[in-house]
Amino acid sequence: MNSIQPNDIKKGDLGYLKNGWKFEMMDNKKGNIRMAKVHGIETEIGSIYAHEIAFIQNQDGDDVPVDASRYQKQTTMIQNLGF
Repeated sequence: MNSIQPNDIKKGDLGYLKNGWKFEMMDNKKGNIRMAKVHGIETEIGSIYAHEIAFIQNQDGDDVPVDASRYQKQTTMIQNLGF
């Protein structure tokens, strides 16, 4: 199955976080931190990390996995430095 890179996720794309919550992307930025409307216990708009994204729904409604391993490595390295 093909995967998508986090930088290819655009505003309006729907998907799921690894904790199962649905989200709608709210920006077209690139990088580790993105703005999204998350439908969890409450519906909130806020920042999410790229490595927290599990799947994006494509035009056909199919779930496409997100390959954010590069961002997970960056976050782990920063945490190990004590930030």
